[in-house]
Amino acid sequence: MKKLLFWIKNARSIALPQSLLPAILAITMAAKYEEFSLWLSLIALIGVVFAHLGMNLADDFFDYRQKTTEIRSQLTDSGKKAHIKCHYLLSGEATEKQLLMAMCSFLAIAGTCGFIVLLFRGWHIALVAILGLILGIQYSGKPLKLGYHGLGEVLIGILFGPLLMIGMQLAASKVFDQSILIVSICVGLLVINILYSHSIMDMFADEKSNKMTLARLLKNRRPILIASALFNLLPFCIIVISTILGITHWSSLITLLLLPMAIYLIYSLTAFVDKKEIPLEPKWWMGPMGEFEKYKAANMDWFLMRWLVARNLVSFFCLILTLSNLIILLKGLLS
Repeated sequence: MKKLLFWIKNARSIALPQSLLPAILAITMAAKYEEFSLWLSLIALIGVVFAHLGMNLADDFFDYRQKTTEIRSQLTDSGKKAHIKCHYLLSGEATEKQLLMAMCSFLAIAGTCGFIVLLFRGWHIALVAILGLILGIQYSGKPLKLGYHGLGEVLIGILFGPLLMIGMQLAASKVFDQSILIVSICVGLLVINILYSHSIMDMFADEKSNKMTLARLLKNRRPILIASALFNLLPFCIIVISTILGITHWSSLITLLLLPMAIYLIYSLTAFVDKKEIPLEPKWWMGPMGEFEKYKAANMDWFLMRWLVARNLVSFFCLILTLSNLIILLKGLLS
């Protein structure tokens, strides 16, 4: 149990809302259909969690082999700002072989869950799962290493947005509808926003380790900040338009309450790009910030403050729509 908890923590379980909440949202959107199965939904949900953890460890594994972790550690030692992964390998708490075994174990659990769902839902589930596995590995693995060529953010947005949510709806109800596509695109854009915000803050370290992210690809201040504004604001525009067209329920407009978070993130990243120091003080409307004082003491507040706002933005977006769907379902059952 101790080993399991060690690997769950080091697989960046702090990022699980990025996959867990879109998956739960997809389940609530599927619950209105006749063929909905709660137990298949739960098995698929477990599969999603372990696939996410396994892919995070795979990212660590390939990054470590690329020596990017060592480069980032050297940059931090020299006083430069760099976000370090794989600290458990650098400290000697685990070996590369143990990391590989943990990664394979998590992916095997995810694969087993996918196989159970496949038996009841058919070949299209296998197609989604295999595509997800291939794309996930190719984020930082050979031969494509998409995360090193400026396509990593878009890839993760597809994985945790449309691919994950459509796959979950198919697993839960064997149905695909227009609304899941619209909502999953919005979620995908907000997931891209997490990684893109990360890549803006890590531009210097990524350059030194020869990792080409979307921020580095855009290169100049203006396109970098325009892209940030698009990823933050476009999901809300899509929700408004889809509600006017009758594709999504009017209650989805409650997500507009999250606009201050999106605007703050744009402002905060603009200050970062301009090398302008701003107060980094968590506010209640920004959502949970973990042990922020510890982050501050470790000189990671500059990174985690912005990253957590981006994570909380997609989390709250999914939670609002999940609660909206549950209320609609309850109303339907009571009427």
